[in-house]
Amino acid sequence: MTAGDTTANASRTGTAAPAREDRLETIRPHLPREFAARLIEQLTVGSHPQVVEVVAPLTGETIVDLPQSGPGDVRHAFEKARAAQAAWAARPVGERAAVLRRLHDLILDNTEHLLSLLQVETGKTRLHAYEEVAVSASTARHYAHAAAGYLKARRRPGAITLLTKTVEYRHPKGVVGVITPWNYPLALAAMDILPALVAGNGVVHKPDNQTALSGIYLRQLAVQAGMPAELWQIVTGDGPVTGPAVVDHADYVAFTGSTRTGRQVAQQAAGRLIGCSLELGGKNAMIVFDDADLDKTVAGAMRACFTSAGQLCISIERMYVHHSIYDQFVERFVTEVKALKLGSKLDFAADIGSLTNTRQLETVTQHVEDARIKGAKVLAGGRRRPDVGPLFYEPTVLSEVAPGMTLYAEETFGPVVSLYRFENEAEVVKAANDTRFGLSASIWTRDSKRATETALRLHTGMVNVNEGYAAAFGSVAAAAGGMGDSGLGRRSGADGLWRYTEIQTVARQALLPIGPSLGMSPERFTRVLGSALRIIKTLRMK
Repeated sequence: MTAGDTTANASRTGTAAPAREDRLETIRPHLPREFAARLIEQLTVGSHPQVVEVVAPLTGETIVDLPQSGPGDVRHAFEKARAAQAAWAARPVGERAAVLRRLHDLILDNTEHLLSLLQVETGKTRLHAYEEVAVSASTARHYAHAAAGYLKARRRPGAITLLTKTVEYRHPKGVVGVITPWNYPLALAAMDILPALVAGNGVVHKPDNQTALSGIYLRQLAVQAGMPAELWQIVTGDGPVTGPAVVDHADYVAFTGSTRTGRQVAQQAAGRLIGCSLELGGKNAMIVFDDADLDKTVAGAMRACFTSAGQLCISIERMYVHHSIYDQFVERFVTEVKALKLGSKLDFAADIGSLTNTRQLETVTQHVEDARIKGAKVLAGGRRRPDVGPLFYEPTVLSEVAPGMTLYAEETFGPVVSLYRFENEAEVVKAANDTRFGLSASIWTRDSKRATETALRLHTGMVNVNEGYAAAFGSVAAAAGGMGDSGLGRRSGADGLWRYTEIQTVARQALLPIGPSLGMSPERFTRVLGSALRIIKTLRMK
């Protein structure tokens, strides 16, 4: 793949774009069929697999006929990963971490290839695709440096001070099943798979069919970095078919996707008594206080709402603006939104790209039309743009959205945001928390004390202050995840690695047993032990 055409193929939201034939010629050089063929050779599939056609969202052109894994292929993938996992886990953690250090450099060395592949598979702009590259490299770097500390044996206070030595050890789960979605296929694969590998696990990875090539390419780079090829297996297939097969064989499951499917994964994992982590949907709120810097806030809101055409779990879909600056903010925000450039070329010219699949386009269209019919006002956007590409939808701003409208409470997962006024902090916190989701939130104010106090009252797993989402998302050393219907467990940081381990406690008793000894009667033993416990408390010993 090449770096991409430098000629802009972008249009402002009211301007026509070149004909489809021109766009097809733009895309073709960037994903040669022989390149795709080499990637799909890495899949675990039978000798005569079924195939599905995967098309480029930007153009409708076929990317690849992707072979599909059957239940037997999934079982075989786990067998191969298990055969490699024991030797991998026996390696010193420093050797496993060294693979991630090399992978970090390989990701950055292959940036242009990755950007073009991500654009072709997802339809997002090149700038938004780069976010995935940066987060993937950062994740590799973090766990390369931090894994030894996360995994080291830890002394814990013993049952009897000085007489009991207690140590916790961490062991890998075994073979982890990782199911990743189509919207951030590189970053989410890296964030879930790399900590599992460095912890000593094998991985069977099921990417979404639409974006399987990005995950396969990341695996190829990991093998180039020194990872045993058998350790990370990739299977494909329709989610309702292949997904349950993955859960059936895994020792732990990491899933990212819809809340509905996440519940099914959790129920199946519980039936097998294995753990799982789930990052699910969101209906994320942005709060703009009266002292916010309007220039920075408007710019931040553009990124927060329209990065990857709003197809980001932590994207902002609800914006609450203090009544004293509401009119001023809305005027500036809407003006900027109307000026966004849609584009379908593999370069940095466009501000916003395409939706990724027809189902998502239909969802966005239905949500906006339902709101419009029921009284919402469309301040910007609100229509499809087939003149730019088959799945383009204009960035859309709505006001007067109310209960009873689908997008009031349901996740839209597209370039759509609703605006609301608020009077005071208590009101806006109540409104922001009025959702079954609890993934991410954004607060804009010059007052750091107010920002922190408000953040601690929000029922979300992540809060960004004076940023839309990227500060928390990019803090790969900190835990990321949701509350309520937004998920279970955490990725990134120590928690993102510890979820893939089992804790083993080894306690060694010296000198005296924990029981009557030295001629003590049971009654005297209980009195002596009770006195010792009081002394330990008085000395503030743990």
